[in-house]
Amino acid sequence: MNKIFSMIGMATKAGKTVSGEFATEKAVKTGKAFLVIVSEAASDNTKKMFRNMCSYYEVPMYTYGTKVDLGHSMGKEFRASLAVTDEGFAKSIEKRLIEAERIAEVAE
Repeated sequence: MNKIFSMIGMATKAGKTVSGEFATEKAVKTGKAFLVIVSEAASDNTKKMFRNMCSYYEVPMYTYGTKVDLGHSMGKEFRASLAVTDEGFAKSIEKRLIEAERIAEVAE
């Protein structure tokens, strides 16, 4: 398991994440979300909805991992979306997501 999934797991154990489409949407709209992660396997409509919503509410959004990977990192079966509700965890996870994107760009 990589550092991003480990950080999501720690945030979940600390009670600082919400998952599922409705809970994630509610966290963004109420200003509680500091970071949104959507699975790469999520439908195009789901990705577009979160991209537009996060842009409007100024919440960083990343597409990362499979539904199973995101779910397992949270101790659940599978999840297509999650929101991190703690600023410290969100910044730490976002930093690692940016590094992962850079590495992926270099590999291409």
